[in-house]
Amino acid sequence: MWLPADHRLVGKPGHQSPFLVLGDKYARAVKECAGAQPVLFPLADVAQIPALLALVDGVLLTGSPSNVHPSHFGEEVADPRLPLDPQRDALTLALVHACHASGVPLLGICRGFQEINVALGGSLEQSVHEREGHFDHRDPEGVSLDEAYGPAHEVRFVPGSAFADWAGADAAQVNSLHGQGIARLAGGLRALAHSPDGLIEAFEIEGAAAFAYAVQWHPEWNCHDNPFYRAILAAFGQACQRRHAGRTRQQGAPAA
Repeated sequence: MWLPADHRLVGKPGHQSPFLVLGDKYARAVKECAGAQPVLFPLADVAQIPALLALVDGVLLTGSPSNVHPSHFGEEVADPRLPLDPQRDALTLALVHACHASGVPLLGICRGFQEINVALGGSLEQSVHEREGHFDHRDPEGVSLDEAYGPAHEVRFVPGSAFADWAGADAAQVNSLHGQGIARLAGGLRALAHSPDGLIEAFEIEGAAAFAYAVQWHPEWNCHDNPFYRAILAAFGQACQRRHAGRTRQQGAPAA
């Protein structure tokens, strides 16, 4: 399963070096809860996407401290203090289209959720907490990771949706660690979950040939201890296994 790398400067101010980074929690969730092997193509470019997709069974667009550059949805940067990653944008926004066109299973988490919406023509609210009527969805400062990733609010699912099936209910408690969120949902996406303030928390790509879902929360965190989170990743893993079986049959088929 392909997970994109983040591009970050690491080190003391004045002595920073560029690093390509993947969060440990995403790689472990892929292995432990989706039953797949995470892979990186850290220097992949857009021209290589078709060849690289032929080698994998799914794509997980991870969360990240960085935000999608607002130029991709026609806005200026509202807060220059917040980190951006234009190199990741260049790859992942094209990767969304390639996965959809090729029927490659796709799961977006947090930044990945926002990337899918932007790639397909939607826009983002750059500071959800400043929008009237909305909660502050950012993680609290000065707490442990377990507290930060603990239940923060309820999300309600469209009855009969995949998320309602995975949760075994029409609502669930989820964590919340994001400053941005969906402003305008892209055409072709169907909202499947909302927080109590009305913010979209999950969607599907309508008519997708394979698994194509995204969530604003973080199901990768301790997924083995949370049945709902584990069910999301297990369903994604099963979709990847189906693609793997199909690729194996194609590769083993005799030449015409």
